[in-house]
Amino acid sequence: MATRGNRGRKTEEVVDNTINYVQCDGLAVMKIVKHCHEESSTMDLAQGALLGLVVDKCLEITNCFPFPKSDDETMDEEMYQLTMMRRLRRVNVDHFHVGWYQSANVGNFLSVALLESQFHYQTSIEESVVVVYDTQKSSRGFLCLKAYRLTPQAIQMYKDNEFTPEALRNLKVGYERLFVEIPIVIKNSPLTNIMMSELSEMMPEEQGHNFLDLATASVLENHMRCLIERVDELYQESTRYNKYQQAVFKQETEKHRALAKQAADNAIRVSKGESPIPEEEVLKQFRPLPVPPRLNATITSGQINTYSQHMSQFCSQSLAKLFVTQSLQNAKESKDAK
Repeated sequence: MATRGNRGRKTEEVVDNTINYVQCDGLAVMKIVKHCHEESSTMDLAQGALLGLVVDKCLEITNCFPFPKSDDETMDEEMYQLTMMRRLRRVNVDHFHVGWYQSANVGNFLSVALLESQFHYQTSIEESVVVVYDTQKSSRGFLCLKAYRLTPQAIQMYKDNEFTPEALRNLKVGYERLFVEIPIVIKNSPLTNIMMSELSEMMPEEQGHNFLDLATASVLENHMRCLIERVDELYQESTRYNKYQQAVFKQETEKHRALAKQAADNAIRVSKGESPIPEEEVLKQFRPLPVPPRLNATITSGQINTYSQHMSQFCSQSLAKLFVTQSLQNAKESKDAK
């Protein structure tokens, strides 16, 4: 627990230069995609371990495996991971634990559980990352695979275990400084690139126009619905904090009134030759109110920011599709007119 002196310290701007980018093999990406889509059909959260190694400032992810489901009480998750890494080592596969992955739906991955899990990973494995794969957005033709790390300010906040407004202000932690996104690069072997080129040539011509799908209303509707829910949560958090500020103001007013009354009484007692009553007797009646934590409000604000960015990106790409489709339609009409 942080001391009172830690609350008032000023934190300098610290930049995390441990990892510059993440390089993920195509096989590991396909395993992540397969597992996340399988779990999304049952509305479960897909999670798993990332294996690889660190080369200079690059984190190479070469393999992965899923975590066992939490409803299986007979399974020891830690022992399962150790057994998997031990068996992978026997077949000369990279077995070093470098992070974990998680599925997301419509970008709703920010949560207290995610922050706590990444904090434990990053404090035990300095180079670890969390890879988030959005199933719904990827099913619409936009591959959404992103890697994140906690900022040094967020790690210090968890170490201090204080989420008060004063602590967040001193550490300069906001929703935009909880995570830092690490560029991710997908690498395939030359044989895989040759196979993908052959498959693209074998694809029928009519199936090559699916990327011009204009049915974006359902995706935007889901984003808007989730955005409205998060705005309501943020409003409730703001209302709760406003009530706390009103209670503090009321208590301070009563305290000043009681101290003024005591000062008048002490003046009368001194005039009578009696000893004055110490102020501590009055201050004992007004205990400091517990400060509501602001971590949930910060996470909700970050989730709202994520939804807004996704909607902006999705709308810009949809507008580009509309312009491309319009050009194709005009070219077709002019060709038919000739």
